[in-house]
Order: sequence, then structure tokens, then C-alpha cells
Amino acid sequence: MQTILQANNVQKKFGTRDNIYTALKDINLEITEGEFVGVMGPSGAGKSTLLNIFSTIDTPTSGDVIIAGQNIVTMKDAQLSDFRRQKLGFIFQDYNLLDTLTVKENILLPLAISKVPAAEIEKRVDEIADIFGIRNILNKYPYHISGGQKQRTAASRAIVTKPSLVLADEPTGALDSKSASSLLESMRTLNETHKSTIMMVTHDAYAASYCKRVIFIKDGELYKELYKNSQSRKAFFQSILEVLGALGGGHLDTI
Repeated sequence: MQTILQANNVQKKFGTRDNIYTALKDINLEITEGEFVGVMGPSGAGKSTLLNIFSTIDTPTSGDVIIAGQNIVTMKDAQLSDFRRQKLGFIFQDYNLLDTLTVKENILLPLAISKVPAAEIEKRVDEIADIFGIRNILNKYPYHISGGQKQRTAASRAIVTKPSLVLADEPTGALDSKSASSLLESMRTLNETHKSTIMMVTHDAYAASYCKRVIFIKDGELYKELYKNSQSRKAFFQSILEVLGALGGGHLDTI
């Protein structure tokens, strides 16, 4: 399997010489093509810092991050902008949809910016709308649809470009349980049938149970990994809860 993401000795420090906080300590991590990886950990563990580095929002203090064969740490701003658009897909908690565009127009926007031919755009939008179950709302505007439909629209937009890596930041955080389940089922289908590579940061063990592998971070370091393998989702969910309990349990947030 092709390696999509490789982090080598990634460190991230904040602060000045007299007051330095180390958010990430020598993170070594590999994600291969077709994986669905969850990242979990207590508040302040470094989850969001890691996601920000992988998404090119932030840079590590030291170490290398290679995505789709390219070292993003050495890229200039213009290169990063192109790389982000061509190779990465993002699913955020707050949708980031444009209210002046229909659902269909929101989804196809990144394709139009990249000047993909119209026939190919139609084909991709129809395909992704079917996966996420939103074909019947393509002509509606964001303010006319539910939160769950907005998130599935946002996920469709992130994936319609066929990125090398999809980065999801608490995608179910603002959804009710039914909408969350619908989104997660769609993401699992996308991963299994289209081999999309997904990394999802979440505090929710239920959401993480849809992944094939879950990475736990504690105090800026990799703490443990769980593989689903042949377990049922329910059994994997229980395994995740056990690790979270060992980590300290309590309230696990998105920091």
C-alpha cells in the first residue's frame, strides 16, 4: 500500500526561551492509502496541533511531514496553497458553506476553480451526492437544509476533488445522533468503496468506532494505537472506551 502521510520526528513548541511549552514530542506516524484513522486524547494532548500541521495551517518546530510524496515543511506559501487545493480535503465542525450558492454549487466550487470540464463536474457531483444521500437537495440553499445535510454537503465538497488525504476535525461535533450516524456511515462507505484516505480528530468514541485504526495522544506523545481488524463496531467501541478510561476518562474535548 502506498504511504499517503508520513510524519518523522515532528515537534511543536510554543512560547519564548524562558517559557516554552512543547505541544508535540517526536511524533512518528504513518498513514497508508485507504486507511480511516481516528485521533483521540484528553484536552491539551496535542490533537488539534497535529491536525493543524498536517493541514498546512501550522508548521512544526522540527521534523518532516510528507504527504502524497511531498514534504510540506519545505514548501513556500504559494506552493502550500496549490498543494492544499489539489491534495487535501477538509471537513470542519462548522460547515463553511456559502449561503449564496446552492448545495450543488457549493460542492462543485473547488472543481470549477480548478477548471475541471463541465461534464466531469456533473459526473463527480452526482456520484458524491449519491454517496452522502443529498441528491434531492442539490438545488436548495444552505439556509433551507438541516445541520446534518449541511455537514454532508461540506463533506461532499471536501471529497469531490478526489484528494489524497481527507482531514476531518470533529465532523460530528455539532450534529444530533441520527445525523452523526448518517455522516459516519457515508464516510465509511467512501473509505471502503472508493479507498479514500481519512484522518479524523474526534473526542467521541462512537465516531471513532467507525475508523479502522485509532491513535491516542497523551501529553504530546503517541500513547497507544488500536486496530479494528475483524472486531464488530460495537466491540471496537468498547475497546476505545477502555483506552480512554486508562487515559483519564472524564471530559475529552477537541483541543
